Amino acid sequence: MTMHEGYEMVVGLEVHTELRTATKLFCGCPNSFGSAPNTNVCPVCLGLPGSLPVLNRGAVEFAMAIGAALGCAIRPSSFHRKNYFYPDMPKDYQISQYDEPINVGGSLELPDGSIVRIERAHLEEDTGKTTHVGASGRIHGAERSLVDYNRAGVPLVEIVSAPDVTSAAQARAYAAELRSILVATGASDGRMEEGSMRVDANVSVRRIGDTTLGTRCEIKNLNSLRSLQRAVDHEAERQSELVAAGGRVVQETRHWDEGAGTTVTMRSKEEAYDYRYFPEPDLLPLVPDDAWRERVVAALPALPAARRSTLLALLGEPTSSQRDQVLSVVELGLDEMVTAAASSGVGASLALARVANEVAAIEDAERLDVAAVVTVLTMEHAGELSATHAKVVLADLAEHGGDPRELAAKRGFEQLDAGSLDTTIDELLVAFPDEWTRYRQGDDKLAQFFVGQVMKLTKGQADGKAVVASLARRR
Repeated sequence: MTMHEGYEMVVGLEVHTELRTATKLFCGCPNSFGSAPNTNVCPVCLGLPGSLPVLNRGAVEFAMAIGAALGCAIRPSSFHRKNYFYPDMPKDYQISQYDEPINVGGSLELPDGSIVRIERAHLEEDTGKTTHVGASGRIHGAERSLVDYNRAGVPLVEIVSAPDVTSAAQARAYAAELRSILVATGASDGRMEEGSMRVDANVSVRRIGDTTLGTRCEIKNLNSLRSLQRAVDHEAERQSELVAAGGRVVQETRHWDEGAGTTVTMRSKEEAYDYRYFPEPDLLPLVPDDAWRERVVAALPALPAARRSTLLALLGEPTSSQRDQVLSVVELGLDEMVTAAASSGVGASLALARVANEVAAIEDAERLDVAAVVTVLTMEHAGELSATHAKVVLADLAEHGGDPRELAAKRGFEQLDAGSLDTTIDELLVAFPDEWTRYRQGDDKLAQFFVGQVMKLTKGQADGKAVVASLARRR
């Protein structure tokens, strides 16, 4: 989509990420996805009279880890009641942090070098889930609505960016990088399709050169990177066309219709005063001491930016394609396989190619045994497996597990010894004299022709690199 000429978009993003605690934020109910509706509930998360919240220490540590990873200042904080009257919170308020959030300031550097400032990352409880039954799937036109309170009370961190994003592609890159960081810290599984991470995009437009922000519209609950990019693009185009035609943008909350590819009005945009915030009387202020903060910071693992730098250093002078593969591998959390293979003597380019292509295509690839993957790559590097056979063994490993060498043996993937390979090549040179002559005269492309012929005769058991090397020696 294209914005009206002479206008630019300004985007701020609010990312809500559920935390990977065993229990909810203020009670002992399980924090688990996919349970039968309304089974993970108790008097506390249902807001029954007389019940009192007890803060989950693990959720606080995850929140501090997120703040530290984003370079935020971790400060004393307090909880407030955010009042609103929707059926997804049975007590008609949400416990959140208002004017004293636990994490303040910070920034996120994207792979392209651009920086998006972080205003705050505060701790709160999630709401329940409402399902509108009817053809539209929305409240308007629904026959009835069903509410599942299993998610109500699940610990959540809301990360609010400054309005520093200037394109839909940058919005997507920001969300992708942030998701990688959240997964790396262990605070979240980042599964947008399950609602573990959801994005609200505040979009406005202004004339290029203006410094005053335009009226913003908030697009709620975007649950995929693709939807985020498409929604921001569409909304910026809608607003720019409206303003250019002399119209006025109304501040409101909008819904993204994935099928239609448009945003539609949900409700007028609420302001802070609409929620009537007041301090939560049943919770004390949260004041982490220095020792606690230091323990959380010290436990942080290597973050995506540092892991990308490690892979790029292994490659030496990476191509643009390899740089893209590095981004993908780190985002998927598969970079340990590449670094482990390289440490075992496998060429970094070979390891990256296999992990970025074959391994990444495997469902739940991060659960593969790293040592087993390294064994497959080591076998290919040593010439014990051809590239084709290595890919087959990786697929077998994902499906069945086990020892890679045994899987290769069951497939009959033992490599030809040097003597057998030389005999096969001798036969081919006699069978294809014209091609051999042209190759000797400098037509290097014919090397691949001979590799293909060898593979046919040996049923893929030859090492293509060894074939090329043998041809070159005979030249």
